[in-house]
Amino acid sequence: MKALNIIPQKCTGCMQCELACSWVQTGTFRPSRSLIRVNIFDELASYAPYTCFQCDEAWCMTACPTNAIGISRQTGAKVVLDSVCVGCGLCAITCPFGTMFYNPDTHKAYKCDLCAGDPACAKACPTGAIEYSEVGKEAPWLGPWSATVNQNYLDVIS
Repeated sequence: MKALNIIPQKCTGCMQCELACSWVQTGTFRPSRSLIRVNIFDELASYAPYTCFQCDEAWCMTACPTNAIGISRQTGAKVVLDSVCVGCGLCAITCPFGTMFYNPDTHKAYKCDLCAGDPACAKACPTGAIEYSEVGKEAPWLGPWSATVNQNYLDVIS
């Protein structure tokens, strides 16, 4: 299964992924409507893009009272079915990663759908910090990256 593989060490914080995502998803350059966000760690002078992990046990799907979140046969991504979504926002509340959003224009939930298998964020990333590639069950970058962030935090506070 293909998924987004994030390599935080390569991210320069240029935000091109956010612009590309917002353009493809909304037709406008509005990073506030992007489905990928770049987290800025000022104290560490580092950046890390993040978006929906397409969880196996997707809390957003479980919480949805109308079953408005399905799985794309094409990509395996969890997708919001606009015609079924009532805009209650429970999916956004239950997502532990903050990657499920509520669109105030449409009054519907929205999230990364992997651009139907051609993610704009990966194509727009000039440094290769975002790859759309075959990955295993767990994001290979998450464990080592989180250990680095935690160690840097401990170094800063001590």
